[in-house]
Amino acid sequence: MSEDEMSESGNVLKAVDLFTDGACKGNPGLGGWGVLIRYGDHEKSLCGGERETTNNRMELMAVIEGLKALTRSCQVRVHTDSQYVQKGISEWLPNWVRRGWKTASGSAVKNQDLWQALSEQVRRHEVSWFWVKGHAGHAGNERADSLANEGVRAVMEKR
Repeated sequence: MSEDEMSESGNVLKAVDLFTDGACKGNPGLGGWGVLIRYGDHEKSLCGGERETTNNRMELMAVIEGLKALTRSCQVRVHTDSQYVQKGISEWLPNWVRRGWKTASGSAVKNQDLWQALSEQVRRHEVSWFWVKGHAGHAGNERADSLANEGVRAVMEKR
C-alpha cells in the first residue's frame, strides 16, 4: 500500500502528516498554536491562541487541535519541534499515569489537562512521533511556526 496503511483491524487508514508548533510572546504571555495537516496533495491550516499561556501549552494545543480536526481514524505522523511534546507522549506519559499524575520527584505534572486531552486524541489514531529541529528550514515546521504566530496576532487583535 502506498498512501494508506492497514490498521490492526484490517481497515484502511489514511496516512496524514501533522506539522505542529507553538509560540509565546512572554512565557507566560500571549500564545499561539499552528498546525499544517497534509494528506496527499491536500492541505489544511489551523491556528488559534490564548491570552495568558505558556509555550509548552501551545505546543500541546497544536497537536491536540490537529488530531481533533481529523474526522476519522488515521495513520498520523506528527512532526514537532518540541521535545517536551515528543518525549512527553512517547516516554513520560505512561509513568505519569502510573504514578497518579506525579513526576519522578513527586510533584504534580504540569499541563495535566492537555496531556489527558492529547492522550484521548491519540487513542483515536495510529500515531508516530517525529522531532524536527525548529527554525532550521524544514518546510512543514516553518509553516506551522508561521501559523502559530498568526494565532498570537489574532489574540493580540482581540485585546
